[in-house]
Order: sequence, then structure tokens, then C-alpha cells
Amino acid sequence: MSENERMSKLFRDLFDGDPWLDSSILGILEVVSAQKAAARPTNVTNSIWEMVNHISSWRDVVLERIHGSKSPTPDHNYFLPVTDTSASAWKQALSRLERSQQEWLEFLDHVTPEKLSETYYDTDYTIYDLVFGIMQHDAYHLGQIALLSKYDL
Repeated sequence: MSENERMSKLFRDLFDGDPWLDSSILGILEVVSAQKAAARPTNVTNSIWEMVNHISSWRDVVLERIHGSKSPTPDHNYFLPVTDTSASAWKQALSRLERSQQEWLEFLDHVTPEKLSETYYDTDYTIYDLVFGIMQHDAYHLGQIALLSKYDL
């Protein structure tokens, strides 16, 4: 198996497969309603929906950065309030997340070892580091989403 195939497998498993941690992003989100996604239990900073939007935004930004963008991270860190909490808006949020998955898989299918070895601008991080960093970011928030999904809301 090539490195690209291994990275794609890990990316796929975490998103909607069978990762070693037993839960995938879509595996959890497929049973979350718009109402539950928008709810915020007492003392919780972000809703599931806000986390999904945050994950999608970071996935988009990191891929843009890999392709040359120098976009700065905004003060809100891509955690924005959800104003439309309808079922159709929730479906759009999930579609955006799925679109980002397809874009990442397309990138991983074609990225070269040379590109993976490049550093991101004036940092010590390689593109390889960014790829695994976004997977770590996804897994981190997956844990938060899994906990919130257990609340009776």
C-alpha cells in the first residue's frame, strides 16, 4: 500500500468507515437531528452544529493553505453561531462536510511525496504534518461531538 493509500484509508475510516477508535464522524452525525445539533447543554461552549461548521472550515482552510493560501486564522477560529437551525440548513452543513471530505480525498489521491515533504511557508510544519494535523483535529472534535450526542436534549 502506498503512503497516499494509507493516508486516504485513515481519512476515510475516520470520516465514515471503521476507525480503530470505533466511532466515525458520519457514524455519529447520521443520527443527530437539527434540533440536537443546534442545542447547547448548560456549561458547554459550542453546539454540535457549531463544531461541524468549525471542522468544515478548518478542513477548507488547511487545504487552501496547502495549495498556497496564506489566509490568517480569524479571532473567532471558525466558531460562529448558527442562525438557521432548520432541518434543511443542517443537511447543508453536513453536505459541506461531505464535500470537504471529497476534496481532501482527491488531494490525497494525487499528492506527491515531494509535496508532502514541503514546508508550509515560514514554519517547520510539512504538508505531511498538516494532513495528519487535520485528521487529529477531526478526531478531537469527534470526541466532543460523541459526548454531546449522548445528552438528552
